[in-house]
Amino acid sequence: MRLTLLNQFYAPDISPTAQLAASLAEHRAELGDRVTIVTGRAGYLEGLAPAAGVRSGPGLRIRRVWTPDLGKSSRARRLLGYATFSLGSMWQVLRLPRQDVIVAMTTPPFAVVAALLHQVLHRNTRVVLWSMDCYPDAAERFGELRAGGVVSRVLRAVNRWAFQRVEVVIGLDAAMVDLLATQYASGPQQPRFVVIPNWERRALFPDGVGTATPWAGYEELDVGERTVVLYLGNTGVGHRFDTVLDAAERLRDDALFLFVGGGERWTALEAEARARGLANVVFRTYVPKDDTPAVMAGAHLALITLHDRSLGVMSPSKLHANLAAGLPVLYVGPAGSNVDDAITTFDAGRSLREGDVDGVVRAVHELRNDSEAGARARAAFDAAFCDTATLPQFDELLDR
Repeated sequence: MRLTLLNQFYAPDISPTAQLAASLAEHRAELGDRVTIVTGRAGYLEGLAPAAGVRSGPGLRIRRVWTPDLGKSSRARRLLGYATFSLGSMWQVLRLPRQDVIVAMTTPPFAVVAALLHQVLHRNTRVVLWSMDCYPDAAERFGELRAGGVVSRVLRAVNRWAFQRVEVVIGLDAAMVDLLATQYASGPQQPRFVVIPNWERRALFPDGVGTATPWAGYEELDVGERTVVLYLGNTGVGHRFDTVLDAAERLRDDALFLFVGGGERWTALEAEARARGLANVVFRTYVPKDDTPAVMAGAHLALITLHDRSLGVMSPSKLHANLAAGLPVLYVGPAGSNVDDAITTFDAGRSLREGDVDGVVRAVHELRNDSEAGARARAAFDAAFCDTATLPQFDELLDR
């Protein structure tokens, strides 16, 4: 099979979509497909362009489109990166010989247009849309785009046009699939909708709980006997931290809240913690992907938050690595998300709603004292959120 994956970022970049794309591409190449990856030259973070460290192998080739190395620190920078990649990827995809399948991810939004233009030239090409987030819905919910405005109407029209031409739409949870199906799938030509959760490579976490040597950064922290609650990854507009900071005030002597990552809300979150005098809330920048098991090895609980407005339009990708490391998940966000589903299905932590400060405080104490919580988290990973569980679901779709 001639298969193309289309995404702005690709390994060894640290972004979750880059790692997922690489996992799928390498897996299909091992099965004998001729896999092409069309991706950007710049990285997810400014100054960390991955082009020098290209992963390739038999049956796999990477075509990198020029994109400015501006990172994601502002909306203007993101949009410029989106625009340059969209134009460059169209050029690359249109020059490819006929592909059997093109899998288009949603970084940037509407990258699927390049795949559909290839389909115009090669009618038998199948197009799969792998949705990581939903636009313009997310931008409307967070005030970045006026609902019902000219731009919004144009983008929704593009979605409706695309959904009549793609064969399959993959969503990350039932809420996302429901939103996409009800908003954009109408008329006789409707795609097949499926839910496939994101994952982590099992090889990166081979032995489960507590096997990695803890990250050297813990030596700088006065952890003592406190519970380490780890937030690992992006702090974007789709996340809220009010309830977490309120709980941290009441857990000053009992818990250390460690944030490792970055994102649009990072600076404001740091400032808020400092203004409250929360010495038990500390911040460290992103670490390389290969170092994340060591970071998680020194923690007791994983923290994941989600804004109520984010339900259906985005899905936290940090869930899977935390489960792989055997970290019980403390989730503060709406019911019905992929994190809420994982916790309720596998008893892998606590799922709480925004404003439930008492529940967060109680959960920190209960999960720390639950000797089986880590094993249940790892069991959830093995059952549903590792590559050996999810990649066969992709194979079923691609090999139809």
